[in-house]
Amino acid sequence: MPAMDRSANLRRGAVSLGAAVLVTNPIRSAGQTPPRRLGIGMHSYGTHWQEGARGTPGSGFRGPMDFLRHARALGAGGIQVAIGHQPEDALRELRSATAETGLYLEAQAALPADEADVARFEREVRCARAAGADVMRTALLSGRRYETFRTLAAFREFEQRCARSLALAEPILRRHRLRLALENHKDWLVPELLGWMRRFSSEWLGICVDTGNSLALLEDPLEVVEAYAPFAASTHLKDMAMGHCDDGFLLAEVPLGRGCLDLRRIVATVERANPRIRWNIEMITRDPLRVPCLTSGYWGALPGLRASQLAAALERAARQARPESLPRVAGLDMAARLQLEDQNVRLCLAYGREVLGR
Repeated sequence: MPAMDRSANLRRGAVSLGAAVLVTNPIRSAGQTPPRRLGIGMHSYGTHWQEGARGTPGSGFRGPMDFLRHARALGAGGIQVAIGHQPEDALRELRSATAETGLYLEAQAALPADEADVARFEREVRCARAAGADVMRTALLSGRRYETFRTLAAFREFEQRCARSLALAEPILRRHRLRLALENHKDWLVPELLGWMRRFSSEWLGICVDTGNSLALLEDPLEVVEAYAPFAASTHLKDMAMGHCDDGFLLAEVPLGRGCLDLRRIVATVERANPRIRWNIEMITRDPLRVPCLTSGYWGALPGLRASQLAAALERAARQARPESLPRVAGLDMAARLQLEDQNVRLCLAYGREVLGR
């Protein structure tokens, strides 16, 4: 199928499917004012969270409230963060802080793995609602499809477990009126993730639209955003830089405006479908990821990809490769990593204000 025809078909299918599934969107309730400032996803501060967990003096975040205070100090619009199982007084403090400051709060949690894990999941949903969250981001796969699975059979077994997890989660989400945002996390191709929307056809199941992840699955970033926009419940806004390697290409998060993504068009596309969408920066400060798409192992669990997509991805990497070296953190001491991580988020927020008007 020619690229333009394929893109048009994806848009038409997503729009018609969106009309069938999104009967109501809890984010779009009457009287709400769209939050215009960019928020911050917790993975933008991965090293800070790591140091906070270690108890390093003066470094990192000890919990959601620390993160919310930092986001407010930076002038961000809100946060997306794991709330977990918190005491009632901590949840009240979070809810009061967001109400007083006007910042939003989105939650994050893992789906129930099985029946024995349902109670844990419902506790986290209750805590998220008590803290004031109306959206919870999740991912079905914590890793990357091409690294985790070597065969299609292994991936299909994982797919069955995902169906079970979503079936266990949906009644809980519906009961507590919390919308789940399922991320495209280097796991599902566009037809597959749209298939989950069709299969469950629930107003409580949407998509966390990550603007860069699907490059690793050889998908066109604008086609991905156009397909997912009708289901957008949350976002991970990021920019990506690309580079060459012998077995495929390199992929790296970079501050907004310094990569290859058409961020203005991406933002406009999603906001046409959901004008009240919240934009969470996910600026992961790390070494570039290797996407080994020229190896046989990469393709074992990705039979749906075509040679034309491989060619387009390699051409995109060659065309958009940065003339300077991609950003790296290997060799930096901890103080330098913490400083660079915070600097990158600040650069993203500045780009949001000055270029995107967010």
